Amino acid sequence: MAEIDIIDQTLRDGQQSLWGMRMKVAHLADVADDIDHAGYRVVDLTGSSIFECMMRYNREDPWDGLDLWRSWLPTSRLRSGSRSNCIAKFGLTPDSLMELWIRTLAKHGIDSFWIYDCLYNMDAMERLCRVVVDVGCEVVPSIMYGISPVHTDEWFADRVREYVTWGVTDAIYVEDAAGIMKPERAKTLMPALIEAAGDIPVEMQCHNTVGVAGMNYLIGVDAGVTALHTAPRGMANGPSVPSTEQTVENLRWEGHTTTVDLDRVQRIGVHMRRVAEQEGHVVGVPNEYNVFPYHHQLPGGMTGTLRAQLAQHGMSERFTEVLEEVVRVREDLGHPISATPFSQLMGIQAVLNIVTGERYGTVPDEVLVYVLGHLGEPPAPIDGDVLDRMLSTDRGREMQSWEPPQPTIGELKEQYGDRAMTDEELLRRYLVPRQDVEATHAAGPAAQTYHFESDGIPESLIHDLLAGTRIGFAEIDTGGFSLTVRR
Repeated sequence: MAEIDIIDQTLRDGQQSLWGMRMKVAHLADVADDIDHAGYRVVDLTGSSIFECMMRYNREDPWDGLDLWRSWLPTSRLRSGSRSNCIAKFGLTPDSLMELWIRTLAKHGIDSFWIYDCLYNMDAMERLCRVVVDVGCEVVPSIMYGISPVHTDEWFADRVREYVTWGVTDAIYVEDAAGIMKPERAKTLMPALIEAAGDIPVEMQCHNTVGVAGMNYLIGVDAGVTALHTAPRGMANGPSVPSTEQTVENLRWEGHTTTVDLDRVQRIGVHMRRVAEQEGHVVGVPNEYNVFPYHHQLPGGMTGTLRAQLAQHGMSERFTEVLEEVVRVREDLGHPISATPFSQLMGIQAVLNIVTGERYGTVPDEVLVYVLGHLGEPPAPIDGDVLDRMLSTDRGREMQSWEPPQPTIGELKEQYGDRAMTDEELLRRYLVPRQDVEATHAAGPAAQTYHFESDGIPESLIHDLLAGTRIGFAEIDTGGFSLTVRR
């Protein structure tokens, strides 16, 4: 029997899968102490897409937000994820900016990084992992799981063996983003990966999309997995990860132990559920078993995005048709693992194929970048007829002569308007359009407290209103009490 570490996904994958990355800085203020002292080995906190959403939708500065979170979680090891060759977008990011991204996150308190690449571009992964080592942070290269004729147990194990040869790997992270690992596959895959990893610890994250992730966790632990990714109830299940509460209970019944304080975990869950209900976000619930995800292989968050996009265009009834087209697109494009960016690229291409009525009549530049090999080598050959069709268009012919630019940081700052700008400002402007950056700056500091309507009007909110230099008039009405502030 073993002591199993728990890695918390409340603030990163939980909110990404269920809230569409709409978490605000203050949402964790009242439970930060519980998160910090719950006994987690790591708190997975952020990533470039979360930074993007903070500015685009919340008008909150992500660097200031990260500084606050770091101050509220002083004893926690905080983690960020990163693709090997891109931040936030679906194409490519210059190497200089990838390195700056890691170094700036580390400067603001991130001390653990999981690095992934769904095409397993190993040179790019190793290069970025060595940047992580250089800034003194934990290095966790990832195995992103998918189902195809190419992705055998031995294929994945070979990648783990290569991670080990780098000599810098602190742990290996296995993620089933679509939640499609069957228990019988876990019984062969996880022992193969554990053996390939040797003395390096292996973490496991399975989304509970089809309801078998908890079973896979126990299979993984039996094989030698030492850390499991979970979230408190309300932020768990559905397209998210299994709940911490049930995972710890299952481990206990199997004779294993953890260092997690379940009283704190439950308080975190109750608070986040209240936030979700007030903000109109989804609360995670267990799903019924469904075999369709084994075919389309899209993560839960991406299926939700597709559903919303189709509804926006009055095409909700074509949702299943689009998912069926995703199955064909993935096969046509050489079976890439279905996680960022390929879940988005395949989903967008499937929508275009269905909406236009012409398969590959319209192809986004990001898909052309992929089929031209700039993101790495596809796991299997791209269908020849499909490739010919894509590259025979005017844009396809034009893109064949394109090469990814590799500007310096100085050149990028000049491109974005000011060679004297800070590194943080450059990364803001790279992640979102200029108008979103300017709107974020104009909004001022993010709120540091969160008010539940049922709690009345807190003194801290009144203080913030009185202290706000740009507030001329404010009126708050809770239904039972009202307050008007005039300056």
